[in-house]
Amino acid sequence: MNKELKKEGGFQYLEVGQGTTIIILHGLMGNLSNFEGVFNHFPPKGYRILMPELPIYDLPLLKTNVKNLAKFVKTFIAFKKIDKYILMGNSLGGHVALYFSKMYPEDVMGMILTGSSGLYENAMGGSFPRRSDYEYVKKKVQDVFFDSKIATKEIVDESFATINDRRKLVRTLAIAKSAIRHNMAKDLPKIKIPTCLIWGKNDEVTPPDVAEEFNTLLPNSTLYWIDKCGHAPMMEHPDKFNEVIDDWLSKQNF
Repeated sequence: MNKELKKEGGFQYLEVGQGTTIIILHGLMGNLSNFEGVFNHFPPKGYRILMPELPIYDLPLLKTNVKNLAKFVKTFIAFKKIDKYILMGNSLGGHVALYFSKMYPEDVMGMILTGSSGLYENAMGGSFPRRSDYEYVKKKVQDVFFDSKIATKEIVDESFATINDRRKLVRTLAIAKSAIRHNMAKDLPKIKIPTCLIWGKNDEVTPPDVAEEFNTLLPNSTLYWIDKCGHAPMMEHPDKFNEVIDDWLSKQNF
């Protein structure tokens, strides 16, 4: 993705376009390039896309949790002086968006969640057994997608490097435990924010029944399915993903 990574105020982030602000929150193993289709599609339509790099591997170990990532997002928003915005999150990023909306609902216009954690998810491997086995890790990464070809060597290499870096590994496990602790089931009925749920029908990380439960518990949600799609619809079917968001945004009053 040919976008310049800005570094200022202690933050690293991508920013493109002007207009209604959409803040993207990436997943645990995700990176900024996963949302390239969103960056290309929405700025010409009058949207400003902002995507901060979440400090998953930089927080003190005892503060590596969903709550502190939500606080980080709040600090970033204050730094950018944004008063109204839509939150978009995949996997862990969706969980952070939900927790953020629980803590700071007043300025969130809407949420777009895809493959979000917050209720239940199948972790990549618990304590990451056989993390030194490249082929094992490759298979685990491929399982995230319906089409295994999406798991390029670059993506597999990055995941392999992450879980074989002790500092990153302990924080990855800390975040995974935090996600279980911060189950949102009791909070979701109180979150009235308009929410677009986009789910892969073949998601094995946050399976389809998780999407159904989100849709039941969130009082103002709309669930969209994408066929032949795993845990990252914005990567496997970027055009369809954007089409769904276009449809949902057209039905909102913001």
